[in-house]
Amino acid sequence: MIVGSLNTDFVITLNTFPQPGETVLGETFEQFPGGKGLNQAVASSRLGARVAMIGAVGNDPFAEALLGTLTTEAITSHVERVEESSTGMALIEVSNSGENRIIVVSGANGLLSEDRVEASLREIASEQQIGLVLTQGEVPVAATHRALMVAKELGAITILNPAPVRNFPQSLFPFVDYLIPNEHEAKELVELEGNTFSSMLDFVELATAIVDLGVGTVVITRGEKGAVWSTATASGQAAAFRIIPVDTVAAGDAFCAGLAVALNEGEPLNEALRWASAAGAIATTKAGAVTSLPQRSEVEELLA
Repeated sequence: MIVGSLNTDFVITLNTFPQPGETVLGETFEQFPGGKGLNQAVASSRLGARVAMIGAVGNDPFAEALLGTLTTEAITSHVERVEESSTGMALIEVSNSGENRIIVVSGANGLLSEDRVEASLREIASEQQIGLVLTQGEVPVAATHRALMVAKELGAITILNPAPVRNFPQSLFPFVDYLIPNEHEAKELVELEGNTFSSMLDFVELATAIVDLGVGTVVITRGEKGAVWSTATASGQAAAFRIIPVDTVAAGDAFCAGLAVALNEGEPLNEALRWASAAGAIATTKAGAVTSLPQRSEVEELLA
């Protein structure tokens, strides 16, 4: 089960990012379905999970394309149409090195209400067991909070990808079984005085500090450096797969989906992290967001 955003991604590739006040020439422009919620839903479905999605789109042609993606990817839609709003969009710059910069305009995503989220979760739970709920930071904090609370009440595993980091209340974190920030997001969640974050052990210390907020397990993704994780009693790291990146858009979403699918299938954390790392790595070898998300067979081949 995914609670999250649906966006239209407008992607520009360019040689180098412009500095403030500078104009540069781009190389290509493309339009893709995206949004962290939709990306994670599609990735989870392609990895073999039975997926339903709760979210919101606007009253414009972009909405139809996104809803069509849900149908194509065999994702059950609990996405509402918000007549007075536009569909969410993201402006994405991708450099030749594969790095990206993203600006998100929330649109209808910012109007997803906590009551709608709870009603949809309970409706789905009345028809089937919800094993896991994955949500992110691109919908209102109140909707995210309610999703996690109701999911725990229903006995589901809960995962929060705090991207972007929002003003999450302290009361939210005890409802999070797995928190998956990247390096930048992790440093926004807690402050460690004097830490320069130059080593793996620095990020393990940071993950442990985030656990102290009440989270069950923290997994900090570090791109080509892999990931570190911590619980209240243990910590460790997971290696990244060696690949040549095309662009890193949606790699984090593929990682989250890989972890979620593996955990939902009962895999232990170390194996779930291998699944997550493989899915994230494959996503960097293709352009775009949804277009880059791997099939289960691709992940199994890389793991083998």
